[in-house]
Amino acid sequence: MSEEVLITARDLRKTYDAGRVRVLDGVSLEVRGGEMVALWGASGSGKSTLLHLLGGLDVPDGGEITVCGLDPRREAHRLTLRRHHVGFVFQLHNLIPDLTVAENLRVPALARGAPAAATRTRIGELAEAVGIAHRLNHRIQDISGGERQRTAICRALMNSPQLLLADEPTGSLDEETGDTVFSLLRHLVQTRGIAVVLATHERRFAEQCDRVLRVRSGRIESGRPAVGSG
Repeated sequence: MSEEVLITARDLRKTYDAGRVRVLDGVSLEVRGGEMVALWGASGSGKSTLLHLLGGLDVPDGGEITVCGLDPRREAHRLTLRRHHVGFVFQLHNLIPDLTVAENLRVPALARGAPAAATRTRIGELAEAVGIAHRLNHRIQDISGGERQRTAICRALMNSPQLLLADEPTGSLDEETGDTVFSLLRHLVQTRGIAVVLATHERRFAEQCDRVLRVRSGRIESGRPAVGSG
């Protein structure tokens, strides 16, 4: 595992509805390169909101946060994070259904301004690595749920991020397909050295991560090694 600290958060707070709904209430955490950390908790506990703050999709009301050396509270830094350092995988894959797998994978590279030849090579390498190379010319609406989620993982990896944020990536999948997707994420940590922060309500996945941070009512109640780790 790399010793580089990728995420440092101190006393993060977030409310909605003019402060009447408190979603995060003093959350602190640290994540290093090459580790897989589970945010484990029930729906509505604040897991997704925390991921959004870490990835610059939203900003906190208070507290301090640094991700890959950048401050997601600053607009320019949020753009740099999303284009160069952080990849997202969502429960609902958020792919464009009328585009092919290859076309969906090309979108992050276009946003970054990557050369076309390098993009084609990268698409082929990633698709081969996750077993969807034979689906590159198929539209998203014509492939299976598991293939869509593997496509979403490839899209998240297109710009070679240091950090992958995965929000219930197995939540819409059957048990077998969910196991396959989780194993793929775990393999990426072990072979590519990236960090993965996984929000999940499924204990069986949380306990296979390097660390488990239990999230309840907007707070992290505990941070412990996963069962069987170390």
